[in-house]
Amino acid sequence: MEPVLQTRKISKYFYEPEKFQVLKQIDLTVNRGEFLCLMGKSGCGKSTLMYVLSTMDTDYEGELEIAGENLKGKSQNYLSAFRNKHIGFIFQFHYLLPEFTALQNVMLPALKLGRYSRAEIESRAYDKLKILGVADQALKISSKLSGGQQQRVAIARALINDPDIIMGDEPTGNLDSYNSNLVFDILQELTHTYRQTIIAVTHDEDFANRSDRVVEMSDGRIIRGDNGNASPPHLV
Repeated sequence: MEPVLQTRKISKYFYEPEKFQVLKQIDLTVNRGEFLCLMGKSGCGKSTLMYVLSTMDTDYEGELEIAGENLKGKSQNYLSAFRNKHIGFIFQFHYLLPEFTALQNVMLPALKLGRYSRAEIESRAYDKLKILGVADQALKISSKLSGGQQQRVAIARALINDPDIIMGDEPTGNLDSYNSNLVFDILQELTHTYRQTIIAVTHDEDFANRSDRVVEMSDGRIIRGDNGNASPPHLV
């Protein structure tokens, strides 16, 4: 197996209203092509961990490595460019620009990255929309799409730069059961067919239990790391 993300002894403190340790010596390895769900009760530290893993939060102890690169101590400008190239994001709400077409929304991260010509980016965006089953909606203004279609466009946008990892924050949390199942099936196909790595925070146990692996947190530690098998607190 090929690790795409690794943490070593990640610890994190909050200082308001008083010093509090929210992450405690987190060791985590995520392999390429793995669909991993991060679960735990509110306040367990899962959202904080996701924020660290996404490189948005740099105020932590320990080390974070993504795609073979140690990101500890890198500048915000460097991390911003790294995220755009290596990480795609899917949120509970799609955050599409409502006045842009589906195609234009998908193209945005690739235009920012500047690796391809505009014509190549447009072609790639169509390809991603096709994978998501919404290529026929490419020229429709995003505000006119259904909720399920908007979320699929958002996933296509997350895929446009061929990231090493897609990180999802409650990716089906704003969808009905039909569209939730549809989005889950798409995410599962991305991992199993295209070897896309996905890490998702979710409260939905059915969603999590259908993924490849569940990492459960409690009190700032990982207490379960692999499909219901108990793991030592320091090891996944």
